[in-house]
Amino acid sequence: MKITRWIWPFAGIALVGVLLFQAKSDAVRAMGKPAANASFKDAPLRISAEGRVTTYPGGQVVVGSDTAGTVVRLLVEEKSPVRQGELIAEIRAEDLRAAIAQAQARVTESEADIKLYETEARRAENLWESQVGTKQATDRARRDLDAALARRETAQADVRRLEALLGKTVLRAPISGVVTQRHVQQGESVKEQAPVVTIADLQRMRIEAEVDEFDAGRVALGAEVRVKAEGYDGQEWRGVVEEIPDSVVPRRLKPEDPGRPSDTRVLMVKVALQEPTPLKLGQRVEVEIVRK
Repeated sequence: MKITRWIWPFAGIALVGVLLFQAKSDAVRAMGKPAANASFKDAPLRISAEGRVTTYPGGQVVVGSDTAGTVVRLLVEEKSPVRQGELIAEIRAEDLRAAIAQAQARVTESEADIKLYETEARRAENLWESQVGTKQATDRARRDLDAALARRETAQADVRRLEALLGKTVLRAPISGVVTQRHVQQGESVKEQAPVVTIADLQRMRIEAEVDEFDAGRVALGAEVRVKAEGYDGQEWRGVVEEIPDSVVPRRLKPEDPGRPSDTRVLMVKVALQEPTPLKLGQRVEVEIVRK
């Protein structure tokens, strides 16, 4: 009985050793065989992000007033198509036109004075050369001529300045596109630099996707992108990564997923749309970047 009590503990220790050896052997054999889910490693890498529909650089412009005044003509409505250089609005400019007329009158007056003083200067020089006139009279005639020339230059400068201001009262479309927003109404007074209309080129839009900085190293140019948006159930559109910036910035969009941190920095990846979409400018979208 005493021998039996000593045998059982040794047998238990031996059994544990055999089981550990077997487990180690199985692990070694498993390392030499391909994993059953090896295809998972070959699966494409997918990066999810949120973004907005934007235009290309220069594709959206806010047209503002360079001068204060009353909008006497506003020729466009929201959704109105416009061509580059087309007249959009006019600011009242009667005072400027009157000032231009006054400056032009001063130019005409100074030109008349110049003709008179040129004649008097030649006469004074001739008299001085014939020793009839005086040097003082000659100098006075030349001074009067120089003063008239200076007055003409000043008046001409005033005309140019006022004409430049007058040009600012006429607002023209800087790009071709569609009026997406009208900020004022006809007859409304506006301040200097006040926005009047916003124009966007809706023919060329793209997506700005906010990719978490943790995924920045996994985004590649030319990667396939799938775009989805709320309100378009079951629809998605194809895109491609066309631009990756060199820096990260604070997140602009508040994540819809409460599990996502809102204080992280993001990479503003630009995605070119490869097919027409019904998406609206500024609309929030979800993107999935696929890197094979």
